[in-house]
Amino acid sequence: MTDKKKRFVEEYLIDLNQTQSAIRAGYSPLSAKDTATRLMKDKEIKKAIAQAMAKRSVRTGISQDRVLEELAKIAFVNPSDLLDFQNGGLLKTATREDTACISSVKIKEYCGENGSGSEKEIGMYNKLKALELLGKHLGMFDDRLRDVDNTINININGDFDEC
Repeated sequence: MTDKKKRFVEEYLIDLNQTQSAIRAGYSPLSAKDTATRLMKDKEIKKAIAQAMAKRSVRTGISQDRVLEELAKIAFVNPSDLLDFQNGGLLKTATREDTACISSVKIKEYCGENGSGSEKEIGMYNKLKALELLGKHLGMFDDRLRDVDNTINININGDFDEC
């Protein structure tokens, strides 16, 4: 593999943007899109990208299974399993898995003429988005238009001489 192609592979791994990777690797910006498309069809480049991504996955511990597990935590969390709605805090029984679904915690302390207190706000990651991503992964949602056979077959049995 040429040095320029190796550079393309390295650049592609940064942001997975084919066109920008071609430009950063030194290919002409004017033809970068076409060049990138051609490079991505190259068997040697495909293999190098797949190997590099596999090595990175092992190195970082990031896998498809792990991503799906995190999405499932968000999608299927029941807020009543981790939040104390009376006191505005976490339940003592909340697990590490439960708390992985929390996106933010804000606590405001205030003092005023009527006394002091605090406000607590716990933000959760978007449950609907997580469900949507899991559904897409499972092939549940297909937004493509399809040709539909609208043919209706009607079978009539009987003696119609008396009609």
